[in-house]
Amino acid sequence: MNYKKLQEDVEKHVVNYFHTHSDPRLVYHNLEHTQEVVNAAQQIANHYQLNEQDFFTVMAAAYFHDTGYFEDALNHEAKGAILADDFLASHQVNQEIRDQVKSAILATKIPQNPKNEIDKILCDADLFHLGQADFRAKGKLMHKENERIYKKDISKSDWRKKDIQFLEAHHYHTDYANLLLSDQKQKNIEKLKSKLTAQEVINTELQEPKNFAPVIVTDKKKKDKDNRPDKGIETMFRITSANNQRLSDMADNKAHILITVNSIMLSLIVSLLLRRLEDHGNLIIPTFILLLVSLTCVVVSILSTRPSIPKGEFTQEDMDKKKVNLLFFGNFYKMSLPSYTDGMIKVMNDKDFLYGTLITDVYSQGVVLGRKYKLIRLAYNIFMFGLIAAVLAFVIAYAAYGKL
Repeated sequence: MNYKKLQEDVEKHVVNYFHTHSDPRLVYHNLEHTQEVVNAAQQIANHYQLNEQDFFTVMAAAYFHDTGYFEDALNHEAKGAILADDFLASHQVNQEIRDQVKSAILATKIPQNPKNEIDKILCDADLFHLGQADFRAKGKLMHKENERIYKKDISKSDWRKKDIQFLEAHHYHTDYANLLLSDQKQKNIEKLKSKLTAQEVINTELQEPKNFAPVIVTDKKKKDKDNRPDKGIETMFRITSANNQRLSDMADNKAHILITVNSIMLSLIVSLLLRRLEDHGNLIIPTFILLLVSLTCVVVSILSTRPSIPKGEFTQEDMDKKKVNLLFFGNFYKMSLPSYTDGMIKVMNDKDFLYGTLITDVYSQGVVLGRKYKLIRLAYNIFMFGLIAAVLAFVIAYAAYGKL
C-alpha cells in the first residue's frame, strides 16, 4: 500500500471538508488547529521513528481527530472516528489500520485514555499547545468557543481557574513531549496563578471543579483525587529530601577534599621530613605535630563518610506498630521480595503510616546529616588549628636553632 499517496489523499479530503463546512462557533477547533496537531504528531512520530504503517495511522488520526465538531461538538471524537473510518474504508484501507485510527481519535477524549504508543502520540499532539508560549492566546480562543457551544457566559476568573485545574491535572504520555514541554507548561501555570487574587488562589485549592468544558471530571476521578496525598505535602517532602541529599553530597565532597589534601601531606612528611630528623633534631616536634594533624584529619573525615549498616530486617510487630521505615534500604535489604512488597503495600494503603514513614525518613536523614557535619566541622577545625600550630612550631624551631 502506498501510504504516502494515501496520506496526501487524507490531507486533501480533510482540508476540503473544513472548507465546505462552516460553524462560526468554532474559533479554536478549526483547520489551523488541525494543521498544528498534524505538525506536532509528525514531530513526535519522527522522534520515535515509527514504521510506515504506524506513521500513516498517526497522521490520519491527527487529520480527522476534530472533524466531528461539525456534526456534534459535544461528542466530536466519536463522530470524527466514524468520518475517518468511512473515508479509509472507501480507499480500501485494511480493518486493522482503521481500528487503530479510530482508537487514537477516541483516546483524545478528555480525560485522555491512550492504550498504545500511537494513541499516546496523538493525545500529546492534540494538547501540544499546553506546553508552548502561546498557550494563553489559544486559551482565549477556547474560552470564546466554549461560551458559544455551551451557550453560557464564563467569566475570565472562572476560566482562568479552570485552566489552572486542567493544566495541573494533565500530564504528557510520551517521554519526548514530557521532556520538551513540561517546563513551559509549568511556566504557563505560574503565569495563570500570578493573575489570581489571594482569595481566588484559596478558592482554586478548595472548590470542586465546575462542570463546563473542556475539563470533565468523573466521580471516580474526584474520588481518586481526594484519596491522593495533598500536593503541598508531597512537594514539602520532595524538596526536603532533595535538600538533604544535596547537603549530604556537599559534606562528602568536603570530606573528600580533606582526605585528599592530608593524604598528600602524609606522603610528603613520610618521604621527605622523616628522613631528615636524624640530622635536624629541631624538626622532630613540628614534624610530628603536622603528622598527627594530617592523620587525625584523615581519620575523622573517613568517619564522617563511613556508613553504618542496620540489621536489614523488620518484623511483623514492627509493621503492626508502624515503627519501621521501609524507604531506607538498611531496614529491608536482608528481607525477601514478597515480605518487602507486602510491607510497602501496607504503607501505601495507610495514609498515616505513609506520612509517618516519610517523616521518619526525613528525620533519619537529618540525624545522619547532623553527625556527618559535626565530624566534618571537627576535621576542619583540627586541620585549621593544627596547621597553624605546626607552622608556628616550625617558625619557633627556626628561630631557636637558626635552620630548618
